[in-house]
Amino acid sequence: MLFISYQAAAAFITAAFLLTRLLCFFRRKAFSLRREAALLTVLIALLVVLRFTFFPFDRVDGRIQPLVFDASQALPFGINLIPFKNLLDYPERRQILLNIIGNTAMFIPIGVIWPSVFKELDSHKKAIAAGVGFSLVIELLQLPFFSRVTDVDDLILNTLGYLLGYGLFLLAKRVYALFKGH
Repeated sequence: MLFISYQAAAAFITAAFLLTRLLCFFRRKAFSLRREAALLTVLIALLVVLRFTFFPFDRVDGRIQPLVFDASQALPFGINLIPFKNLLDYPERRQILLNIIGNTAMFIPIGVIWPSVFKELDSHKKAIAAGVGFSLVIELLQLPFFSRVTDVDDLILNTLGYLLGYGLFLLAKRVYALFKGH
């Protein structure tokens, strides 16, 4: 059995990010504080998504509980491929709303940040594919963890959140262009 703490996962991802940025600096011999700050927002958004998609909400003694990998319990995978089958499958209305709003809201920043930081997402098709692809990767990465469920509802809600964020990005871009033109 393997226990993965959020702190260890976040530290690993942050170290990989910093190493990557350092290698880019040495390769290009250039440093842009603005670019690095923008990429830092990407890292922060990823760490937030990591927290809420992989680690249990329940806290024990005020601590985030670890993600547990147990090869003997990995199969069969916890997976739901039927849209909206489990969406309302909570004992309280509050939990239903928390699931819907939470899965949507956590991806709104990704939809705003990614197209503003990554110039390669220069078309609607590319930007939307990136959001759908990111959500799909998260759902697939949850497959081997018996305490997590890969759910098409999460894919739908995460994508909706990304699209809302992307819409806010496009609106902000349009407003900026209007004010810049005057």
